[in-house]
Amino acid sequence: MAGGRTLGRRFGRLWTSYAVSTLGTWLAFDAFPLIAILVLHAGTTQVSLLAAVGPAVGAVLALSLGPWVESRPKRPVMVAMDLVRFAALTSVPVAFALGGLTFAQLLVVSVVVGAAGMAFTAAGGACLKEIVPPQDLLVANGRFESTTWTATMLGPPLGGAAIAAFGPVATVMANAVSHLLSAAGIRAIGGPEPRPAPAGPRKRLRAGDLFEGWRHILTDPVLRPLFLNTALVSGLIMATSPLLAVLMLGPLGFAPWQYGLAFAVPCVGGLIGSRLAPRLVERFGRHRVVLTAGALRACWLPWLAFTGPGTSGLVLVMAVEFGLITCMGVFNPVLATCRLERTSADRAARTLLAWSVSGKAAIAALTALWGLLAVVTGPRAAIAIAGVLAMATPLLLPRSVPAERPAVSGGPRGGR
Repeated sequence: MAGGRTLGRRFGRLWTSYAVSTLGTWLAFDAFPLIAILVLHAGTTQVSLLAAVGPAVGAVLALSLGPWVESRPKRPVMVAMDLVRFAALTSVPVAFALGGLTFAQLLVVSVVVGAAGMAFTAAGGACLKEIVPPQDLLVANGRFESTTWTATMLGPPLGGAAIAAFGPVATVMANAVSHLLSAAGIRAIGGPEPRPAPAGPRKRLRAGDLFEGWRHILTDPVLRPLFLNTALVSGLIMATSPLLAVLMLGPLGFAPWQYGLAFAVPCVGGLIGSRLAPRLVERFGRHRVVLTAGALRACWLPWLAFTGPGTSGLVLVMAVEFGLITCMGVFNPVLATCRLERTSADRAARTLLAWSVSGKAAIAALTALWGLLAVVTGPRAAIAIAGVLAMATPLLLPRSVPAERPAVSGGPRGGR
């Protein structure tokens, strides 16, 4: 079967590196806000600033790195970004041990880690094209997707236990070490790596180079609707997350452990969906899977508005999240594969960065907007409105999703 296909030692090392660093990231989930609150005694405004400004500035910084990432071999870039994250994160426990940790340092580290993470992901997508044959991209992306959901399910509970035992600074150090191990794994991939640009005089960076990723996305008849659909769906899902937290932990009276359980257990659906994705595409075709999974993932959100107290309410949230995450587990690997296939090697990093930055911007904007909406309507009504809008998002899905990559005009060829 497709899901059991062997993709080779080089992919195995890339996959292992991704798994280690992803688990480290989820182990340290919410560590910075906890450090700000428990260690630095920061107020609500500072914690909100840390959550919003750090990733936003990091995204802008990552965008400026796009042409630089594109013009260099991808594996050295990934190793460098891992080492940058290791150094930045390690500075936090070191400063804490020396009694010099400040809120400003947390903010700077958040920016640096966010930018390095997005640059790493962009280079990683291009690297995947170099070491995996085109016919195996869907299987490879399915394995990355399953790893993401596994880390999402296991990381926060393990991190919470570590924080309870050793404090939040310890999980930051664990995250730092995970990036160091990831860098070692990527360095061990070995083998030749194609030159990202043809020989000749080096071109001067132009302002337009920063926007090449968006230009490619918005002019591609398949990527454009997928991009708009994904940004809107992800934004609406994430915008309801804090509202559901307020509803469950406030009026409905759920304990924090019940709230965590409601979102950890359904991550099993991501594992199931990501394993099913290659088989479903093989049997039903890519276009049908994209339309079906894309439509189904938009149908779950309205039910969260009916969440009630007690066991029945907890079961409802878990069932809705399980269905939603399962559909995402099917949809996301197919989307990632299509995006790589339809993007030439000379613009892959900028395209992935543009996609990532836009997604984060959409989530930030819709989360802020729905926070204001909840003030007027209440959290339950705001969740219902987001759910109704989400049900209209399948209209943005592309009319066709061809499996083959279009011919590339100009620029260096891909990594094969």
